[in-house]
Amino acid sequence: MDYDIFNGDADGICALLQLRKAEPREAKLVTGVKRDINLLGKVDAQSGDRLTVLDVSMDKNKAGLGAALEAGAEVFYVDHHFPGDVPEHASLTSIINESPNVCTAALVNGHLKGAYLDWAVTGAFGDNLKETARSLAGDLDISAADLDLLEKLGTFINYNGYGPAVEDLHFDPEALYLRLYQADSALEFATASADFRTLADGYAQDMGAAEALSPSMETSKVALYTLPNEAWARRVSGVFSNDLATAHPERAHAVLTAKDNGNFLVSVRAPMVNKQGAAELCMQFPTGGGRAGAAGINDLPAEQLDAFGRAFGEAYGA
Repeated sequence: MDYDIFNGDADGICALLQLRKAEPREAKLVTGVKRDINLLGKVDAQSGDRLTVLDVSMDKNKAGLGAALEAGAEVFYVDHHFPGDVPEHASLTSIINESPNVCTAALVNGHLKGAYLDWAVTGAFGDNLKETARSLAGDLDISAADLDLLEKLGTFINYNGYGPAVEDLHFDPEALYLRLYQADSALEFATASADFRTLADGYAQDMGAAEALSPSMETSKVALYTLPNEAWARRVSGVFSNDLATAHPERAHAVLTAKDNGNFLVSVRAPMVNKQGAAELCMQFPTGGGRAGAAGINDLPAEQLDAFGRAFGEAYGA
């Protein structure tokens, strides 16, 4: 059996879109909300199976990867998060690059030599790598208005992936991937699909609520926002972090969203002018991880809230 295992955000979805448009394959889709990253643990791989794994940390999937390889499966793995020790195995092909200026969609674009560049650009925009996206788009013959549409599409796909449960989202990431796959191009989806309007309207409403908030901690070097335990806040946490980072490129940002269990979902963005330290900061806490420029904590205990605030300030010189 073939499995396509991918993060439910813009980067994971746009990486898979490129691969499957280049090489159509009947595969079982395995994905979820953006923070659902232990995806290989959901697969009972057997000898002869082919697994494509996109935009989920190899370090967080060590057990599942090891089990798949031990069972005799063939694994193609593309990612830009901290991988830990990459196993050497004849059945593993990996493209791993932790540079803060690359994403999985961009890595797949390189692998495919630009075959579906519009989706790579969309994925890079969604991952808030705007300079990378615009650099890639230099090889697209499109207008500035169309490039702006690709940026919006990437942002909206990414926005859809946030939330602790699929029920919080406008679309199940698997369903959204399938709808996007049916489009002839990224621009065709953005201009002709009612689903694009659904995402655009939801994004505008949720971001309006977020932008009305004031930071609970703010200096010239850092800002920390605390969002309530509401569906709109869970949906907007990641893209709100990205917008803050873009608007204040010399400042680090943390967005904490209250959860049902009393703990917090955390999104951290390093300063855009120095995309370092986010993963290192988040990995100090249980369920934390990510990459140098953008990282998070899935379940920060309430009693560690003050400790996180101190560590966040110390990490960025506040």
